[in-house]
Amino acid sequence: MADPYAVLGVSRDATPAEITAAYRRAVRACHPDTEHPDPGRLAAVIAAYRMLRAKQEDAGKASAESSTSGSTSIPVRVHRRPSPRGPDLRAGPARHDP
Repeated sequence: MADPYAVLGVSRDATPAEITAAYRRAVRACHPDTEHPDPGRLAAVIAAYRMLRAKQEDAGKASAESSTSGSTSIPVRVHRRPSPRGPDLRAGPARHDP
């Protein structure tokens, strides 16, 4: 496969945001719904982006494993619902059908 950086048109020291922006521009340019679709180029762009993302993820895993503290910080978000106005369970009148 060709150099993924060259396929996306970014330098080797590009940030993940720059790589993502270049990927989106390239996909818009050669998407089948455009006036001049290029399926071969689209496949190359997608493959190059996948390769670079996998490389970034591998680098992230390696840096997390080599941390000296021995623990990994995991961000946690807590989404609180607004307080309910009534009880969570509502029941209507009971019916008895003989």
